[in-house]
Amino acid sequence: MVQYSKPRSFYDTFERKGEGQISTHYCPGCGHGNAHKLIAEAIDTLGIQDRVVFLSPVGCSVFAYYYFDTGNIQCAHGRAPSVGTGVRKTLDDAIVISYQGDGDLAGIGMASIVHAANRGENITVFFVNNAIYGMTGGQMAPTTLIDQKTQTTPLGRNLQRDGNPIGMCELMDSLETPVYIERVTFSSPAKIMKARKVVRKALQNQIDKKGFSFVEILSPCPVNWKMSPTDARRWVSESLEPIFPVKNFRDLDDVRGESAKLPLMEGNRLLDYLKPEKHISPEAPNETVVDQQVKIAGFGGQGVMSAGVLLSNCVIQKGLNTTWLPSYGPEMRGGTAYASVKVSTQPIGSPVVDFPNVLIAMNGPSLEAFEEKVPAGGLIMVNTSLISRKVQRKDVRTYYLPATELAKDVGLIATANIIVLSIYFLISEVVDLDTFRKVIPLSLKKKQLAEMNLQAVDKAEVYFSEHPLEQS
Repeated sequence: MVQYSKPRSFYDTFERKGEGQISTHYCPGCGHGNAHKLIAEAIDTLGIQDRVVFLSPVGCSVFAYYYFDTGNIQCAHGRAPSVGTGVRKTLDDAIVISYQGDGDLAGIGMASIVHAANRGENITVFFVNNAIYGMTGGQMAPTTLIDQKTQTTPLGRNLQRDGNPIGMCELMDSLETPVYIERVTFSSPAKIMKARKVVRKALQNQIDKKGFSFVEILSPCPVNWKMSPTDARRWVSESLEPIFPVKNFRDLDDVRGESAKLPLMEGNRLLDYLKPEKHISPEAPNETVVDQQVKIAGFGGQGVMSAGVLLSNCVIQKGLNTTWLPSYGPEMRGGTAYASVKVSTQPIGSPVVDFPNVLIAMNGPSLEAFEEKVPAGGLIMVNTSLISRKVQRKDVRTYYLPATELAKDVGLIATANIIVLSIYFLISEVVDLDTFRKVIPLSLKKKQLAEMNLQAVDKAEVYFSEHPLEQS
């Protein structure tokens, strides 16, 4: 007896529609339900549920995470292939599924999908093409047909004004690297059954580590097309399929050859590419370190970014986890700039620092911008050479130092960042100054300035011994 049941890769209930619901929230006749079912069945058949990382960007496709009982990441608009690249580089055994609509993939995400395909990332992309922006009311999409009426083309898409609809399979086929490209359709039950084999094939390619697989699905959108579900399926067959031919464009073995077997440029493997004199072996991590969320802020030219890089390099040397995220205005010199650095004994999920427990303010605007963001008990370091006022908060620790003046005494004003980092290390004890001294020569682009930077460390150490934190 054949028993029909919901795929194991689906959740038992679909909370998007409401607590305890067992039916999807998609509109009657929508093709997303069919696509979900085929993908879930393939996941079950291939036995990869515990390995799947499902990527859902903006659009109706975003709601896949309400249905698939797998790993799920909700991505920024159009950026699922970029997120998938990151997952692929870090989780070698993951099965990465990018599930995208036409506005998302062929519109704002065009650069992401083209470059992921061109690199031959070993991921699987399912592209749902209903020739319209479905989630936001039915505007013209990159795949909208000539003369097709939408919210933004009420008289129909015009060739002279709007250009032609974009054939994404044809575009993918112009690249050398993808291994599998096929367009399927949901215009009839029989064709949906044919699509089932294509979906499974695209996932099997990834399991076999062949490379980039791209499956385009011509799918109905009855509500935005203002049609009944039956008429919408007929329109897919009569209108979409002639413009977007249903066929296999490519089915190859791995075309990347030996290049796909290069070791990843991460962790200790990266050291194999460096000369011995260019690095020092990392130490065993200090598990007692309190997580640090550091914001180093000033203006362009103060060495704010290089201070963040130096901090991260030192933290790596201590065997800890770190991220560095720069942010700066358009000016090369004089504009606002700040670096966000996280330090942790645990893996770090995001490099963003919204509420720094350490603020290093190199100028007045930086103190104004971030003082209120520091949580109670945090540390604010103030460069009194350029900041005349005191910290207004009474629930934080403060340390005032004339960093720019001390740097002038060393003979190089650019070492102000070394001064503040040295004192930060002395206060936090995240990194000892001996480690800092070892890392500085390896991090500097201008090696001839190493000695003056090391003198700045000595200068800061003397200053801190004479002006301990308790005195502030």
